[in-house]
Amino acid sequence: METNRCPWCGNDPLYISYHDKEWGVPVHDDHKHFEFLVLESMQAGLSWLTVLKKRENFRRAFAGFDPRKVAEFDDARVEELLTDASIIRNRLKIQAAINNAHRFMEVQQEFGSFDKYIWSFTNYRPIINSWQSLKEIPASTPLSDALSRDLKKRGFKFVGTTIIYAHMQAIGMVNDHLVSCFRYQQTIAE
Repeated sequence: METNRCPWCGNDPLYISYHDKEWGVPVHDDHKHFEFLVLESMQAGLSWLTVLKKRENFRRAFAGFDPRKVAEFDDARVEELLTDASIIRNRLKIQAAINNAHRFMEVQQEFGSFDKYIWSFTNYRPIINSWQSLKEIPASTPLSDALSRDLKKRGFKFVGTTIIYAHMQAIGMVNDHLVSCFRYQQTIAE
């Protein structure tokens, strides 16, 4: 019997694994929040599958996604990363990750955790959508607009509303699995 999944993950085993195990599952770990912020900003203009294929390389290159370590990256480290063919070599995105590490820690200081900050936008509960088809799923929403604006006001980079909506989907702030997908009900229960 074939498993019914959201059609965007296609037949790629890496994409299927990401869909089945991570996408839409509520995240409450700051380390994982920072990882997704870095990866989502790296994705800008590219496919998510491209980023997923390089995820372990990013983990190595960005100090295991430890914001304290990434915040210490200097110009020499940026130049070194720009020569690393195993990651996305975009100076602005690399510099944004370093900047965002600083901003991330400022949010942690202010709110006690990044998790408390970001989940406050949904009153600490996932938004459960009921999409029947991919065509219905928006690229952004008024909520992602508001969160994007607030992050930008705090000095974050590469956090436009589309990137932030994708982030909200990834960390389970919104459940955008199609109702026909086997993960729809499972992520509600997680």
